[in-house]
Amino acid sequence: MPNILFTMKKILFFSCLLAFTTNNLFAQKPKGKTTNPLERESLKSEQNPGFSTKPTESFVNLRRQAGKDSSFMITLNTPVYKSGIAYLCYHLGKNLNIEDSAEMSIDGVAIFKGSRLLPGGIYAIVLPGKRYSLDFFIDKDQFFKVEIKDTSNILEQSVIYSAENKMFEQYQKFVMEKGMLMQQERMYYNASRTKKDSSEHESMYIKYNKELKAYRDSIMNYYPQSMMCAMLNAMREPDILIKNPKTRQDSINNYNDYKAHYWDGVTFMDARIIRTPFFLPKLEKYYKEIIIQSSDSIIQDLDYRILYARSSPEMYKFLLNWFTDEYINPKYMGQDAIFVHLFEKYHSKGLTSWLNEKQMETISRRAYMQMSNLIGVKAANLEMIDSTGKPTSLYNLNAEYTLVVFWDPNCGHCKEELPRIDSIYRASWKKQGLKIYAVLSENENKAAWAKYVSEHNLGDWTHVYETKEMEKAIADAQKPGFKQLYDVTQTPTLLLLDKDKRIIGKKLGWSQLNDLLQTKWNSKKEQ
Repeated sequence: MPNILFTMKKILFFSCLLAFTTNNLFAQKPKGKTTNPLERESLKSEQNPGFSTKPTESFVNLRRQAGKDSSFMITLNTPVYKSGIAYLCYHLGKNLNIEDSAEMSIDGVAIFKGSRLLPGGIYAIVLPGKRYSLDFFIDKDQFFKVEIKDTSNILEQSVIYSAENKMFEQYQKFVMEKGMLMQQERMYYNASRTKKDSSEHESMYIKYNKELKAYRDSIMNYYPQSMMCAMLNAMREPDILIKNPKTRQDSINNYNDYKAHYWDGVTFMDARIIRTPFFLPKLEKYYKEIIIQSSDSIIQDLDYRILYARSSPEMYKFLLNWFTDEYINPKYMGQDAIFVHLFEKYHSKGLTSWLNEKQMETISRRAYMQMSNLIGVKAANLEMIDSTGKPTSLYNLNAEYTLVVFWDPNCGHCKEELPRIDSIYRASWKKQGLKIYAVLSENENKAAWAKYVSEHNLGDWTHVYETKEMEKAIADAQKPGFKQLYDVTQTPTLLLLDKDKRIIGKKLGWSQLNDLLQTKWNSKKEQ
């Protein structure tokens, strides 16, 4: 079936998130040995330490009902709906994608079944009308019933007949119980008027939090291969090493420790976690907020993650797709080197066979547009005709810094930016020895180009254009044109070159360029 994206509230996991978001409300870390809640809480049973993995009678019956050609069967039973279409969906990134659909019978039953095993992850049944949904685990047990008695409180009125979901249900109840107590203690703590009262409520809060953590850890210790454990690890945040950092070194130590333990317990060989609402936000946070935003650091790290994911095709595909989407149009200058690296190491070598021809064409074209204008690369020489009709080479422009400007006289943004650039050039840049090499981006606008240069008195710049004959000769020789060499996809496009014509700044506004130049000039003075 085609995938349909749903934007819906993730109802089921608020209580789970509470277990991870309340750890640092007080500036004190719980200490001491924790006891195993499996020995004293609701998970305790005759078959302790947990849940039987043997097929239950209901599992066997459902398997028999499904028939030999079915690899999964999820039966929905709800008296609320007598008609309409229900959907079996799976989480992937921030979306719900349809896996199967079934029509509700007059008895309130819908059956989802198929001939292939479902990949493990967090799935959801979306009820007719798409207003309500219920999330649950699917892993090894793929034959079970889901009962939804009422939608007024879908969590309390639902029963999922599978061992792993029973584990989650008990965990959820424990978390809700402790979470309410913790919220209560936090409220009392904030209202405390004496040191004794605040200390008492802080101690109780820490006690409940310690019990919550011990309960969670016991599940991960007893069931390390379970979907529940994979989900908890994907949600877990590292503890803060130094709760009250006082020195710069304390902050550095906190950062290094947090980064080193960020992925503890998460294996990039387990594809189940990509089908959760938690993995993508964790991945995004790491690469956008945690890791140093230099292309070299990110390239080294993502190669490491992808290497581990090679044994899990789905994880490998998910990571490469996300990295490609994230860095094809990077937010920070210089990070286009990451996308070029992905193209050269993976895409160009046929290691992304799931992409179609159009997708590969888009990726390839973008990579070739970026290859020759990466930060630190020597800019390609430009041989063009200046405003007096003479051939003028970029490399013949001798300057400590050269600003290359690609613009068009009919571009509204260019008309706004060029006078500003000229103003700061005359006020500051020119006296520092910077020169401007301005390129007409569309040669059919030559007349308007000459008129604009004259009217705005931009005579101190070197103005050049490429004739149609020059453009044709380059195309006939199958050489890249200046738009590809300099990644000119919009105007104005600005690139800053050093004295050796190496690119040190690109795709920046005049204000950002001025900041960059002032930093370099000030640094030179201090030497």
